[in-house]
Amino acid sequence: MHAFANPARFLSIARPLTGWFGWTGALIAAVALAGGLTLTPTDYLQGQTVRIMYLHVPAAWLGMAGWGGIAGASLAELVWRHPLAAIAGRAVALPGAVFTAICLATGSIWGRPTWGTWWEWDGRLTSMLVLLFLYVGYIALAGAVDEQAGGSRIPAIFGLVGAANLPVIHYSVLWWRTLHQGQSITLTGSTIAPSLLWPLPLALVGFTLLFAAIVLMRMRAMLARVRVEARLRRMATA
Repeated sequence: MHAFANPARFLSIARPLTGWFGWTGALIAAVALAGGLTLTPTDYLQGQTVRIMYLHVPAAWLGMAGWGGIAGASLAELVWRHPLAAIAGRAVALPGAVFTAICLATGSIWGRPTWGTWWEWDGRLTSMLVLLFLYVGYIALAGAVDEQAGGSRIPAIFGLVGAANLPVIHYSVLWWRTLHQGQSITLTGSTIAPSLLWPLPLALVGFTLLFAAIVLMRMRAMLARVRVEARLRRMATA
């Protein structure tokens, strides 16, 4: 991990990976969505609305994985003082929040014809909404702290504490009675018909690669801004 602590070394790797992740992810996601929307059959209970799954599930995964990335970056910042950790956490926060919002929006659209309601205060939906609020709080804290005064530790602590919500989201359908369906995919198999399931892994891979590309682009932009600000400070004191 410390091999990437040097910003120049990180940028030399991030530049080619950004394009590779972005274009590959876009292609795979497009194939998955096209297949899910046009080639898979309708569900015998949910009809056409089941196709929301190909966007809803990747968005839910990336919302949770994004906060996992923030927690990992926060740990690296607090324990190992990794110089890129704070930048990584801030780079993940906005796309993570966007995918969490997409998850909530698509879940609401999916739930209206399936459950007969746009929203229900059950464990899975409520804990996912809490995750969105955590993202908003982290973004606000990261934007407010003065890193030169050591305040960057506050978002890092918040990032670690907020990770406690992730197992709540994952196990909510097991812990509480809920409208949300239980775990459809486990290590032992899936309750989803293969004719409906096949685009979903592609969508997960494609959107994950897109997410990684967005994070790398944001980290590169943040590092460029830091360099410009440092250069301006040097010019001001010259």
